[in-house]
Amino acid sequence: MDSIKGWMESNRITEVECLFPDFTGNARGKIIPASKFLREGGMRLPEVIFTQTVTGEYPDDDSMIDPLERDMQLYPDPNTIRFVPWALEPTAQVIHDCFDVNGKLIDIAPRSVLRRVLSFYEKQGWKPVVAPELEFYLVTRNEDPDYPLMPPVGRNGRPETARQSFSIDAVNEFDPIFEDMYDYCEAQELEVDTLIHESGAAQMEINFLHGDAIDLADQVFLFKRTMREAAHKHGIYATFMAKPMSNEPGSAMHIHQSLEDANGHNLFATAEGNNSDLFMHFIAGLQKYTPAVTALLAPNVNSYRRLTFGESAPRNVQWGVENRTCGLRVPFSEPSARRVENRFAGADANPYLALAATLACGYLGMMEKLEPMQEMKSSAYDLPYSLPRSLEEALSHLEQCEPIKEMLGERFTRAFVAVKRKEYETYFGVISRWEREFLLLNV
Repeated sequence: MDSIKGWMESNRITEVECLFPDFTGNARGKIIPASKFLREGGMRLPEVIFTQTVTGEYPDDDSMIDPLERDMQLYPDPNTIRFVPWALEPTAQVIHDCFDVNGKLIDIAPRSVLRRVLSFYEKQGWKPVVAPELEFYLVTRNEDPDYPLMPPVGRNGRPETARQSFSIDAVNEFDPIFEDMYDYCEAQELEVDTLIHESGAAQMEINFLHGDAIDLADQVFLFKRTMREAAHKHGIYATFMAKPMSNEPGSAMHIHQSLEDANGHNLFATAEGNNSDLFMHFIAGLQKYTPAVTALLAPNVNSYRRLTFGESAPRNVQWGVENRTCGLRVPFSEPSARRVENRFAGADANPYLALAATLACGYLGMMEKLEPMQEMKSSAYDLPYSLPRSLEEALSHLEQCEPIKEMLGERFTRAFVAVKRKEYETYFGVISRWEREFLLLNV
């Protein structure tokens, strides 16, 4: 706490947002006066908050939670102390880890799940390096959920209608928003890199510099808050839904992954610059186990609108060099940057759980010395769809995969499945406009 105290005092912090990510990836926690935060050094919250659904309900099966609803003890990670740049008063935010009364990490907390997966790598002397690419849409304010989302009006006074992939001018339409976004990111030391216009109307992509998995998950978690705040300031929304508009492409979170040894050498390439055996095993692990972790990469009912019907979304587990039709793309690169890009995850995925999922698949492939399919050298879109088609199907795959459950943790898996199954059932309790329009008088 000494480093946090010195930072807060030098910056005259008056309040602290004490954060931790829930299953959905939203920020939970408390806002505490700076003096109380420094005095108490942590906070207490009930563990049951992890089993709250996105609608605020709880699953029917709560057997994985202590019936007394015991409190967790949350302690700040000193590496995550940052400004809240949109706050009116000097305010800090800090991400917390969750512990039980014996000082052990709460195994169902998303940050703990990622730490658990990384611990398997640490035992082998390996360090994963990741670089997320996050897509999102800017949309007009939507105060009535019965109305569809619409692209916002830019500085020319007109909303986008045509596809504007990689257009500089289309990004410049929203310069005031992105200037605030970059200022906010700089104040928080979020290492965002390239901003581009994606193919959808007012759809953007932000890339992050490669680095440590926990740190990058933290940055994606904080960036989502940051982008929403920058958009709110200008009277519009930023949404990370996987498929927010029926006639526009979905939004992904592509994850570039490589592997280093203790000396920082890339283990995915040989000294001659060829793909290493570990690299091939890693890809094979992704091919074998991606169906089992799809529920973590595509965690919402809406996620499957992107995967099943979306443009440019992966249809199967093929891999290929510089082949964007594959779910697993290997970019051209120098041996020091040899990596694979996982294109399955949606922008709506919890970054901690998505990283844990993809790294778990790769680890199992290396441990089992799996061999990948033949490289795909044509369009993978020509092959059949081979992923789970719904959240319910994806949850069944997860429940039945013992190696993945061991990697992620048995209790976490049970809790995650229970929460997401409750959300799925709640969704099916809603009668859609399509059903009223086409079934009301025709069946």
